[in-house]
Amino acid sequence: MEITRLQPDGLVVSPAFSHVAVVPPGATTIYLGGQNGVDETGAVVSPDVGAQAARALDNAAVALAAAGATLADVVQWTVLIAADADLGAAYGAIAHRLGGPGAPPLVTAARVAGLGVPGALIEVSAVAAKVPAQQD
Repeated sequence: MEITRLQPDGLVVSPAFSHVAVVPPGATTIYLGGQNGVDETGAVVSPDVGAQAARALDNAAVALAAAGATLADVVQWTVLIAADADLGAAYGAIAHRLGGPGAPPLVTAARVAGLGVPGALIEVSAVAAKVPAQQD
């Protein structure tokens, strides 16, 4: 059993995202709430969007680990970026960490007027799935 990520004919093929993911029966679904580039006290780590993006992904990894998952188990990412933030710097800091084995995950990104954490320039949330190990 494995998660199948698809890039169907007739849709743009991108190395950055897939269009469809199929999670097999019996997998555990894990929902990750929004993570910002903040430290353990809730303070924004930097005014730089790249540094915030990297920390948001670090925070996502910690939260997923608490549920027995890793970044590689993510099926779909949602990335919210403040409208005035440098999209290239934000994505450049995390793109290499968003993918898992095989085809890339699904990604939804949006520019927003602001985020709930003052000073935050990026927020990531995700849906992950942990497929049970196959027994011989």
